[in-house]
Amino acid sequence: MVQADLRTNGRTETQGPILCGQSLVRVTSYNIRKAVGLDWRRDSGRIVDVLAEIDADVVVLQESDKRVGKRSGVLPEERLQHELGYRLVDVSTRPHSHGWHGNAILYRPNRLSLDKAKRIDLPTVEPRGAVAAVFAAPGLEVIGVHLALMRSVRARQMQRLGQYLATASHPIIVAGDFNAWAKEGHRAALGKGCEMILPGNSFHASRPVAALDRFVLKGAVMHAASHVHVSALASRASDHLPIVIDLDLSGDPQ
Repeated sequence: MVQADLRTNGRTETQGPILCGQSLVRVTSYNIRKAVGLDWRRDSGRIVDVLAEIDADVVVLQESDKRVGKRSGVLPEERLQHELGYRLVDVSTRPHSHGWHGNAILYRPNRLSLDKAKRIDLPTVEPRGAVAAVFAAPGLEVIGVHLALMRSVRARQMQRLGQYLATASHPIIVAGDFNAWAKEGHRAALGKGCEMILPGNSFHASRPVAALDRFVLKGAVMHAASHVHVSALASRASDHLPIVIDLDLSGDPQ
């Protein structure tokens, strides 16, 4: 079932210039494994430092909350805001969480104007779901996902996402950990007009052998460039490497 609609206190949040007139937008997706690195230490500061290396306008995160207790978020919000200019999109249902089922979205309000946020229910046997942020001018919707480990459940989740995408008339990017080892990864379930982008192998961070992390584009949004972000810090901050895409929103896709 689709979404609970969550508005930002009935107003659009803006600070400085917004996207209108600026056609290139950088989006990154990163499974941060609850900020636990390959040394098994939880160090959220490393995650912030990796995001600083990427310098994206929108950040889509998976596993941003702990899985037990209060489902507390693991992100240092003050550092994200004061050093990198990011604000969390409010999609949580728990007071201490940063996301919903670990899915979180960060954005820079000096680059993008947040119109509304959504939670999108997905069929699952695990605590999974998708979150979305719609940005004004030109109405770009960013959806963050972390799909199931089980292939049969993942197929149903992709089908549900396809149904959701089919109803949209504005440009959309889906970003996240698709947990699909095959390159196609149920892409056909998304329906016509969708383009799946695999920037490269992002898992395991110590020796990347699988493109689990992906993007899907729909509508008037073009793939300008994409890559897996590799650095000494990213290679130990989580078990996934971040993926990055530059979007061209200047016109209809070719």
